[in-house]
Amino acid sequence: MKLPNGFGNVSKLSGNRRKPWRARKTNLYRWYDRKQMKYLDELPDTSNIMEKLEDGITFRYAYKQTFVNVGYYPTQKEAIQALSDYNKDPYDLHMDTITFAEVYDRWSEKKFEQVSKSNIQGYQASYKICNKIKDMRMVDIKLDHLQKVIDDSGKNYPTLKKLRILFSQLFDYAVIHEIITKDRNMVEYLDIQQYRDRNPNAYNRKPFNKNEISTVWKWNDTNEHISIILMMIYTGVRVSELLDLKKENVNLEERYFKVIESKTEAGIRTVPIAEKIVPLFEYWMNKNDCKYVLSTPDNKHFLYRNFYDSYWKPLTQQMGMEHRPHDTRHTCVSMLTVAGVDDKVIKKIVGHKGQGVTEQVYTHFEITELIEAINKI
Repeated sequence: MKLPNGFGNVSKLSGNRRKPWRARKTNLYRWYDRKQMKYLDELPDTSNIMEKLEDGITFRYAYKQTFVNVGYYPTQKEAIQALSDYNKDPYDLHMDTITFAEVYDRWSEKKFEQVSKSNIQGYQASYKICNKIKDMRMVDIKLDHLQKVIDDSGKNYPTLKKLRILFSQLFDYAVIHEIITKDRNMVEYLDIQQYRDRNPNAYNRKPFNKNEISTVWKWNDTNEHISIILMMIYTGVRVSELLDLKKENVNLEERYFKVIESKTEAGIRTVPIAEKIVPLFEYWMNKNDCKYVLSTPDNKHFLYRNFYDSYWKPLTQQMGMEHRPHDTRHTCVSMLTVAGVDDKVIKKIVGHKGQGVTEQVYTHFEITELIEAINKI
């Protein structure tokens, strides 16, 4: 059904949904930066408007029309009626019928323009935990409903902290937009402290032993991806930190690289490159023109699931081992400890909490000290 210009649009979403019909009100056109994945208030310098992005050379900026999500409805007729009501009075959207999912959709539409891709993925992961309440009306959600989501999630304390942050932002949004009253915002009373010392998702971490490390070195010549295991063992980085490492943040001449985005604040650090794995870094740095150090066979950015399912798991099984990627981190810590490296230096290298500062800015002397320490293993 064709609606009048400027009225908005109604479309049916794919999949088996209880409310498949989405009503959206058309808004102003805005410039969109495809590289940074966010809308801009004005178009910046256009001298680099043509840029090589991950999908090839293309226009970096697009002039896109923005939309306001009015809501999601069981039938096309209800969606059109809601859109009509919104056009008559944009501030009266039958607030008492708005669901948790609809609040998330409205909030995320603006929020995701302002945050990084990793933060977006974090919010999306937290939202998936909320499946049991997503279709509930916001006015009906009580403290017990939110606490049950937490208690039944089976997640560890850091994940629950992120979930509570999502709850807080959604309920603040609902209060500001008068979907619920201020006294209905009960997020501050949620209890996640009981899970601080428990990790229901924890795995038994076991470092690679000497024989296993020797085996990995022997297999290194048979498959280029085995070198990634060695790079992780001798740097102590998290697998995500290595997969996301860009060539611009590697200094091979002075033998270190910078982790500029990490799971924790302590993880933002400078990591020394042991002499024995310099050739491995050189190989990957010179392999192709991908901006990341590690890349897939088609020169794309490695995603964790691709790396784990297609390379880590089959390669460790072929070598007769049973390990998870995080075991390399424990292996590095264990070898440094056995080599007599001071605990403070170990924390600097692997980015454990307790090194005293959020972001390490090292002097040349300190980097040299870290390199000497990593060369002991």
